[in-house]
Amino acid sequence: MSRHSKTYALINRLAGKAIHAYHMINDGDRVVVGLSGGKDSMTLLYVLNERRRRIPVKYQLYPVYIDPGFDNSFAEQLKQACSSFLGFDLIVEMTNHGPLAHSEENFHNPCFLWSRLRRKRLFEIARDLGCDTLALGHNKDDIIETLFINMLYSGHISAMVPKQGFFKGKFHIIRPLSFVDENTIIRFSAQMGFPVFENECPSSKNSKRSEIKDILSKIYAMNPNVKGNIFRSMSQVRGEYLLTEA
Repeated sequence: MSRHSKTYALINRLAGKAIHAYHMINDGDRVVVGLSGGKDSMTLLYVLNERRRRIPVKYQLYPVYIDPGFDNSFAEQLKQACSSFLGFDLIVEMTNHGPLAHSEENFHNPCFLWSRLRRKRLFEIARDLGCDTLALGHNKDDIIETLFINMLYSGHISAMVPKQGFFKGKFHIIRPLSFVDENTIIRFSAQMGFPVFENECPSSKNSKRSEIKDILSKIYAMNPNVKGNIFRSMSQVRGEYLLTEA
């Protein structure tokens, strides 16, 4: 039923638009889907799986969860949910990346190290599975937030891109939900009854991303056109009106 809902139709249309615009998936591709236990990656796997039923492009999906190694892991519950809701056998990789990223030696930048270690392991698993594509569940809000994080805390203008090449183009990260608003995904996840797993990371409530999200939500509330304008601005860059290094 939900696959025919207006919410699903919107997500599917926007995901299809991103997939086609950036040539994300080709016939015969083997795609690792990085699950996190959140609404975005569950929605991503659902949409990519549903699209296989209706389009001529044939591809394989391999959902993978990298457990960060904190107490109260939800890996088994996620594995069960992946099977019951989506019909996939989830590959679970247990690590100590979370505690390592929050150790005293790295306490000031735990999110960066955890993200880097997770991505490295996903690359390795993809290689072992014979996959050349990694699909991640980042949405439009994530991309906008990354833009502001990089400007405010790193001093450069950049964001995540819908498709990113690695190893001289032999491997790609794709983000099929790049054009989808987070609120739309929240609505769809609730309609589907996807389970909600508590993020066990101690930095989840006080990260730079959560700070930026709070600031942007206040701006969006004042003017509903702002989010779309920010997103479009990333593809409408007027370089002649930006500073150059002296």
